[in-house]
Amino acid sequence: MQRIRSRIAEKFDDEIRFIKGMISTPKTVGAIMPTSARMAARMASAIDMDSGLPVLELGPGTGVITRAILDRGLPPQKLVSVEYSSEFVRHLRDKYPGVNFVNGDAFSLAETLSDFRGQKFDCVISGLPLLNFPMHKRVGLVEDLLKLVPAGRPVVQFSYGPVSPVVARPDSYAIKHFDFVVRNIPPAQIWHFRKTH
Repeated sequence: MQRIRSRIAEKFDDEIRFIKGMISTPKTVGAIMPTSARMAARMASAIDMDSGLPVLELGPGTGVITRAILDRGLPPQKLVSVEYSSEFVRHLRDKYPGVNFVNGDAFSLAETLSDFRGQKFDCVISGLPLLNFPMHKRVGLVEDLLKLVPAGRPVVQFSYGPVSPVVARPDSYAIKHFDFVVRNIPPAQIWHFRKTH
């Protein structure tokens, strides 16, 4: 019973923190509610636990997707997580010790990931609110992220729209619809992006 109360209190604290973040920096928070555990688990299911490579997470927010990644069995030190909000980073470092949280801008990857230069990641799990940014920035981000993963491995992104949040570029990457998660508020689509050459 105590454990259930603790989880409810933690969820409430995360929702309050999420709302504060949405009010203070609305462009970096693209949802009306934190990501559901169901959607986070579906996104984390893309991880190849046998690859031996670390995973890159973008936009962990309150840490729902972070928890799902760790629940897959990935050791905390194998997760690199980029968050723009300094307040969220402080909270996440306390909540998930051992995870490599980086306070930085995902749209400036070379600078943000300078401590991990040359590192390949098994996949990228992104909770970034891509629809808040112009299309050329979204395309550039996906292309930059695909340079960080081996051929065939995905960049995983969710979106609330009915179509991919990034336009098709068949000469550069392929887009695959992975799932539609109704048990999220609002319901969301999960997309996989992979290099085409």
